[in-house]
Amino acid sequence: MTDQPEPGRQDAPRLTTREAAELLGVKPETVYAYVSRGQLSSVRAAGGRGSTFDAEEVRALARRSGRREPSPAGGDLVFRTGITLIEEDRYYLRGVDATELARQHSYEEVAEWLWTGELRPGVRFEAPPGTLAAARRTVGALPAHSGSTDRLRVAVTAAAATDPLRFDLSPEAVLSSARSLIPTLVGALPVVGGAPEAAGDSLARQLWPRLTARPVDAPALAVLDAALVLLIDHDLAASTLAARVAASAHAHPYAVVSAGLGVLEGPLHGAASGLAHRMLQEAVDRGSAVPVVADHLRTGRRVPGLGHRLYRGEDPRARTLFALLEDVPQAAGALAAAREVVATTARHAPLHPNIDLALAVLSVACGMAAEAGETVFAVSRTAGWIAHALEEYGERPLRIRPSGQYTGPRPPQPLPHALQIGTDA
Repeated sequence: MTDQPEPGRQDAPRLTTREAAELLGVKPETVYAYVSRGQLSSVRAAGGRGSTFDAEEVRALARRSGRREPSPAGGDLVFRTGITLIEEDRYYLRGVDATELARQHSYEEVAEWLWTGELRPGVRFEAPPGTLAAARRTVGALPAHSGSTDRLRVAVTAAAATDPLRFDLSPEAVLSSARSLIPTLVGALPVVGGAPEAAGDSLARQLWPRLTARPVDAPALAVLDAALVLLIDHDLAASTLAARVAASAHAHPYAVVSAGLGVLEGPLHGAASGLAHRMLQEAVDRGSAVPVVADHLRTGRRVPGLGHRLYRGEDPRARTLFALLEDVPQAAGALAAAREVVATTARHAPLHPNIDLALAVLSVACGMAAEAGETVFAVSRTAGWIAHALEEYGERPLRIRPSGQYTGPRPPQPLPHALQIGTDA
């Protein structure tokens, strides 16, 4: 569409090309590309210098494309999402304080509400027998040294293979897949010890014997259930961004979860709680956190479980779990060690505990393996990835397409020479 003369509607707000580009989060040349594609209309500015754009039309395009003005940190693409808000050291899910949700509702109740907007007290997710059997067989074929995230990844693949309708991206079909996938992931993990779950048990109760051989008790189970709720989503973390990219390409929900799991395993993301577990276990074993923290600082290592880029103060998720852990008698030693870690580190840097340290207290206190926190994280965040997939399926497909800045040699370059492989004389 070419520029048209300025119409007589003088009361409508108009934007310059630069202003429109900033609102859309794109370069000025891209604004004109939108005009040529018919996605924006423009008019010549008074005096013929440049073009102007209707402000509301630009805002509507920004909403459709998922772009807006660059962030103060430097021009990153920003997504509009109605799932999580982190503001002034508080954490909200769809506008509701997530810490209150964690204290009053189970993981399944919060997941169902996050997906549908309906709170269904006592809701339980159930794994289809055939899907669960396939996932268990596949997980059982892995080497004994495989980690829990390895097992979860192959369980997702097995579950997908048993669902011939997985490419149906209607909300009803996606939610049906999600409600069966999450308990399948838990049920596919090997039982460490303790009594297996019974029909109708909560997801937290099903997960417990797969994390520890110690018997379950109500206070510890409450901490685990709260942790599952608090980890369900946390804005566009790296794994969630990967999940949204997959959903943007209209990958089915199992593939979306696989994309999230692939990123989650990094030591700076889901696996961070394992580092905190090992550090805290060492502090408990040595009877003091001081030499453990000193070792980290002396070798230039970050003390795990402290600080979070999204919170200036204490991670509200950690604060909630620490309060619940006060009611767990066997957690007293690990709690004291965690507080000593915080106090000792504060002499060097005023860092607050994050949820990784709280998960470490639970895992150390209850005899869980170092990767237990990562397992809880992965199972919980599956519901969040599904929520983001549902949002992304409603957007323009393939909208998440950054442009690369080529830094290689300029063409034309000669064809490469084949390596000459020498032979013995």
